[in-house]
Amino acid sequence: MDKKLLDILVCPICKGKLIYKKSAQELICKVDRLAFPIRDGIPVMLEQEARQMAPDEEV
Repeated sequence: MDKKLLDILVCPICKGKLIYKKSAQELICKVDRLAFPIRDGIPVMLEQEARQMAPDEEV
């Protein structure tokens, strides 16, 4: 994942900062507890494509 791209991407819902989780190939929004997938190196920043994180899942 390109560092420059990570610096400008924000959560499409709350506009908050995202955390890159390399092992899962996801961008995580801590505020909304959503995980946006990265497919073929491209972040999919659609709310309907995001995975709701479990309450006990560590961010």
